[in-house]
Amino acid sequence: MSNVRHMHGDDQADPHGSEQYDAERYVIGGCMHNPKAIPAVRGILTRTDFALPQHELLWDVVGYLHDEGQPITPLTLRLELEKRKELRRAGGIPYLNQLGDYALDAEYHAHIVRRDADLRAEADLGRRIVQRATEPDAEPGSAVTFIDDYLKRQKERAHGRSGDPADALLAELLDASSLDNMPTLEPLVGDLLHLDSLARIIGPSGHMKSFVTIDLAAHVGTGMQWHGHHVRQGTVVYLVAEGARGIRKRVRAWEKHYGLKMDNVLFLPRPVQAMGPEWDTLIEAMRRLQPQMIIIDTQARVSVGVEENSNTEVGVVIERVEDLRRATGACVLVIHHTGHVGEHGRGASSAKGALQSELHVSKKGDNAKNIVVTVKVGKQKDDEESGDIQFGLKVITLEGEAKPDGRPVTSVVLESIDYQPAELVKGTPEWLVAVLDRAQVSMAWGSPRVIKWCTEYGIQMRKDKIEEAVRIRKRRGSFDAVQDARIALPPDLPRDLETQLPHDQGGSSRETTETPSSNLPPNPGGPPGDVPPRPPSPRPASKAGGGTEGDPGEPDDKRPLCTVCEAPLHGYRLDRGYDTCLACDPETGSHPDTPQHPTTGPERHTA
Repeated sequence: MSNVRHMHGDDQADPHGSEQYDAERYVIGGCMHNPKAIPAVRGILTRTDFALPQHELLWDVVGYLHDEGQPITPLTLRLELEKRKELRRAGGIPYLNQLGDYALDAEYHAHIVRRDADLRAEADLGRRIVQRATEPDAEPGSAVTFIDDYLKRQKERAHGRSGDPADALLAELLDASSLDNMPTLEPLVGDLLHLDSLARIIGPSGHMKSFVTIDLAAHVGTGMQWHGHHVRQGTVVYLVAEGARGIRKRVRAWEKHYGLKMDNVLFLPRPVQAMGPEWDTLIEAMRRLQPQMIIIDTQARVSVGVEENSNTEVGVVIERVEDLRRATGACVLVIHHTGHVGEHGRGASSAKGALQSELHVSKKGDNAKNIVVTVKVGKQKDDEESGDIQFGLKVITLEGEAKPDGRPVTSVVLESIDYQPAELVKGTPEWLVAVLDRAQVSMAWGSPRVIKWCTEYGIQMRKDKIEEAVRIRKRRGSFDAVQDARIALPPDLPRDLETQLPHDQGGSSRETTETPSSNLPPNPGGPPGDVPPRPPSPRPASKAGGGTEGDPGEPDDKRPLCTVCEAPLHGYRLDRGYDTCLACDPETGSHPDTPQHPTTGPERHTA
């Protein structure tokens, strides 16, 4: 009975730990979520490749339900196992429900299960050879028969993984109507880049390929449109295999230009060799992370030692990159150099055949003022090739950094030459963000204060839209984006916004000091945004010109003036004895009520 494996009960379903057999669970769970993968998995492994006997049983039931045209769910598995009286032997109801959570690529994990099965078979062969060679009556060469038997069984198993290989191949054939069920390419960046595809950016050395690539990565990570092209937001992993020391400066310049952090972009500042064992580690790490985009900069730096003019050797490298794509479903974007002449990628031509997309980057000009960077679509396997995309360069000075000789540290970012942002629609959260940015309203303001500000200036919007605008600004963290991105503001802004900055609606002085973009007037000789000193306590209330609260009493030219901006003081502030208007008071709302107005609370009106 040594060839019979013990069937564990549901309380002993996994005696060796919860993760050792995860690949087997992903095969079964993946086929439950995507039954179309079952024919391909059958071509990779057989039931005996599963290490756990309960998984053999479950695989039999999955195959049976598939062949019968029935849905494959925890419920249908349970009913079939109960019919066979083998539910407990398969792990019980909790284990079936657990398998429903294992919903990754079944075909990918089938290769892992087959590899583990082959390793177990080889280990078993080694044990048998040792056992035979150490027996008292052992003879030299007697263990060789085990090797012959092993090779014969492996050949039979390879032939029988799908029963009849021809039947398995026939099962994969699709008629014309079934083509509609095949998944279509999902756009990542407009019609240029797609998920689950291999793409490449090529161009001569020094022609801004990396700048274009990091701009693409940043827009995918943040979800912003890429110069008019729709973007699907997701995590980006950037393998900086060359030029790693310069990447920080480019990232900081991009962040300053757009006024937001380059979120969801992760950098690995060293190469990983595609032909080395660490590439498998990279594949597994990316499988766990599931990024939308993986950038390899450059092809040459991850294929050191490969003869790039050999179609055979380059083909193996491309297959390794394809392994990365299959494991993640990401857009794998490779940067490569062109040759000395022409617009073709350097080296063997076999790589281009595997590409879904290829973009060619070139530049003309000799300095940032006249350089034009052109992105040309060199290949789109399944879409119409779009026209050229052209960019100019904008020089960005990094604040707080200087070279040893005192000169500023600079970098450049791309600015589209052809694309102009569409005019914002009045009343949308994006429109309000632009209005608040133009008015330099504090980024620290919450929704209640912004709602109050909108009421002050006659901006009528729903509360949920105002709250969304506040969230957008807090995520972005700066109002420089509107100015630098040249977002077109609508012409019918409130009158005050067309001529001057709005009044501050108050707040503590601490908020002003925490917000470097404060719109409060500076102290004499102080830097912009410096907080003016606190005004003196209110003077005893007086009725200028005999007026009452809410009654002007005297014309503006005869009223006391604000000691900061020299604007005439009005009504409530004049009555309470302030010598500054509301916009110039850093402690708005914090003054105690004067004896003349014992029942009046904090101010709620402007001057």
